[in-house]
Amino acid sequence: MEEKMKKEEIVKKIFKLKKEKDVVILAHNYQRPEIQDIADFIGDSLGLSQEARKVKESVILFCGVHFMAETASILSPEKKVLIPDLEAGCSLSDSLTLHQLKEWKKRYPDAVVVTYVNTSAEVKALSDYCVTSSNAVKVVNSIPEDKTILFGPDMFLGAYVSRVTKRKNIRLWAGECHVHSAIKEEDIIRAKSNHPNARFLIHPECGCVTSCMVDAYDRKKNDSIILSTEGMIREVEKNKEGEYVIATETGILHRLKKISPASKFYPVSEEMECNFMKMITLEKVLNSLKNDVYEVKVREEIREKAIIPIERMVSIC
Repeated sequence: MEEKMKKEEIVKKIFKLKKEKDVVILAHNYQRPEIQDIADFIGDSLGLSQEARKVKESVILFCGVHFMAETASILSPEKKVLIPDLEAGCSLSDSLTLHQLKEWKKRYPDAVVVTYVNTSAEVKALSDYCVTSSNAVKVVNSIPEDKTILFGPDMFLGAYVSRVTKRKNIRLWAGECHVHSAIKEEDIIRAKSNHPNARFLIHPECGCVTSCMVDAYDRKKNDSIILSTEGMIREVEKNKEGEYVIATETGILHRLKKISPASKFYPVSEEMECNFMKMITLEKVLNSLKNDVYEVKVREEIREKAIIPIERMVSIC
């Protein structure tokens, strides 16, 4: 009871400061439930980018990881962008550095560089297109077929895109999300055995995605579907009394349960939790609002280059 009262008091202070300081709170689908509950907008990387570009408030408080706050700063340079914890990073973003991309480009000087939004601002600035899991296939399909594509940093999303588009000229960077890559085919097999009537919604970053594509694209089977997090939201909205096994970070379960309280949701693994996403707490949000910390600002010379592939990403939905 005492803990609940403390939480309610913090939330009241957050809402008060948010109004006083003209702040909008954006939160990713993987955030803690209590963070999602105070957000003005919840979504995936693409949705959050679109929202960051059109917000009216003077301050964006970003409840996500660092590259997401950078993207918001790139899209809305006139806004102050805050993140409650500067240490909230991303293992996938860290897997492709600016130096590594420069060296990769030297090997394929005529290639088109397509990078996942889970990258630093510097890497985006050296890219031709950015993508999210929601629109990666559409972006790649928009590129002339004779062009070699360097796709990074997520090799599982890249393999998925390569197979769906049937392009043979996609070169993949060997990067991965430590949460999604840990899921293996045996996890799916076990979950199917435990929940035989459930539909399986699988994120394309998962390590099992290649083997799961056999099920997902076999016309005789429709129990496995590879989707972005927003794709999962839309799929659940179609059937308000379904049963689902979810193969992505467990934070999305909170939003799914709110959308469809009559449905049953099971994580394919309880261990699918991103420690970086969970670094954002109510206490840190309150501290960020009170003390205007921590500001994320992308240097103008980087922003001018990075805005090009990001705008291309946002425009291809």
